[in-house]
Amino acid sequence: MANPIEFLTQVRAEANKVTWPTRRETLITTALVLCMVILASVFFTAVDQALRLIVRFILDFTHAN
Repeated sequence: MANPIEFLTQVRAEANKVTWPTRRETLITTALVLCMVILASVFFTAVDQALRLIVRFILDFTHAN
């Protein structure tokens, strides 16, 4: 087991090797993620409503007979 000072030195050395995204890259990625979340929520809401209507139609149809 390495001593804590050596461990922290190695952690800092590894952190310096990381390529951090620029502010612009972060903003673009965040905007794309938000757009995808909105598109997915609209899609799943539409599918949910369509399935609800289909089930209601089937239940009303079987109930009427």
